[in-house]
Amino acid sequence: MKRHLKISMITVMVLLPLSGWSQSPPPSPVAVDEAKLDTFSASLWVSGTVISRNDADIGAETDGRITWVAEVGERFEQGDPIATIDDTDLGLELEDNRAMLQSLRARERYQRNNMERFKQLAMSNSSSENQLDEARSALDMTVQDIRRAEIAVAQTTRRIDQTRVLAPFPGVIVERQVQVGEFVSRGSLVARLVDTENREIRAQAPLSVASHVREGLEVSVKHEGRASLSPVRRVIPVGDERSRMFEVRVAANDPAWVIGSPVRIALPNSDPRELVAVPRDALVLRGSEMYVLRVTTENIVEKVNVDTGIGLGSLVEVIGDVSGGDRLVTRGAERLQSGQEVVIPEGS
Repeated sequence: MKRHLKISMITVMVLLPLSGWSQSPPPSPVAVDEAKLDTFSASLWVSGTVISRNDADIGAETDGRITWVAEVGERFEQGDPIATIDDTDLGLELEDNRAMLQSLRARERYQRNNMERFKQLAMSNSSSENQLDEARSALDMTVQDIRRAEIAVAQTTRRIDQTRVLAPFPGVIVERQVQVGEFVSRGSLVARLVDTENREIRAQAPLSVASHVREGLEVSVKHEGRASLSPVRRVIPVGDERSRMFEVRVAANDPAWVIGSPVRIALPNSDPRELVAVPRDALVLRGSEMYVLRVTTENIVEKVNVDTGIGLGSLVEVIGDVSGGDRLVTRGAERLQSGQEVVIPEGS
């Protein structure tokens, strides 16, 4: 009886696996992304700085004592005064010039009347031709003196206008070079004005990429971890013989970019060509082997050995049996084996 019971228990233990009590592991959840077939160029990341297209140290145009200068941080429109210079002496000089002009004009009226009298006398032979010539010459000299006096009035008026230091473009005062009460001469720096609205990015790039960069080309710009596209505004085709670098100007379209901010710019350094690029997270490295896991239409993963080519930011070129549109595992690949079933969560 005991022998019969022992045999029955062994039979049950053998038959249990065959009866379906043991189940296969459930499909593993993974994240996927598609391989991209497109025309790409290899990129070289260079450093750049956001600058203002209008940044100037504004100087005085005449001599005098500063009576007012704008505060740092004040914003001005084009043509607004940012500093004033005492114009008291120039005002007195202008009055003197105008008085001289009036005196010369009175002399001119007298000399014209005098010349007319000499003309009448000459017609009746009561005056010599020499006296008429002298009157005409004196009048001509007075007319020229009047012209010089008018120029003196205009010059003094202009110097008075120049006592108001005007903003040549809209901007913000970022630095005061003088204080109220200081004496300045013509050309002395008064304040630094920066146009904070009209900006661009200045970058230095190696001459090796010069043949691939052109005006209007859209390039990737990174600032504080955020990437955006901006067009190349200007390419300065002159390289520095020491650094072997040339200058590139890129539009700064993001209002969050403060002047002086550091940015990174991706410039092409090869001719465009068609290739397959995959997310870097899709690459699996195990020892000396590199591969990707492709997900079939039946949600079965298969291993595809690849080699890598040029880097394209978050993508990398792959060389192997991978086509554009292939679904590749980007998260969860480290625990998968070829032939294993996976499940792709919605929204992945």
